[in-house]
Amino acid sequence: MLHYILLQASNGQSGLIGNLILIGGIAIIFYFFMIRPQQKRQKAQKEFIGSIKKGDMVVTIGGMHGRIVSIEDDSVILEVDRGAKIKFDKTSISLEASKRYSTTTKS
Repeated sequence: MLHYILLQASNGQSGLIGNLILIGGIAIIFYFFMIRPQQKRQKAQKEFIGSIKKGDMVVTIGGMHGRIVSIEDDSVILEVDRGAKIKFDKTSISLEASKRYSTTTKS
């Protein structure tokens, strides 16, 4: 009887190692398909925010389109219509619209 218990205990070790390998594999897949691409997008967004300049046409996260009139430390002032200026946080700038406008107007 004791012999069977010892054999079962040794079989449990290989099952534990297999489970650890499976969990490790899932963690690696999760990293490469979820975490790494998100880090790349965040890095690209940070570089974009650092490269914006006066006169660029941009779109905010909320969908507001406008031209950058001035840039302060952590904020930008957008002209959304003639004479209508709104102050936004730099992190709320989503993408540059001037490239999109120049490609759509050339057709």
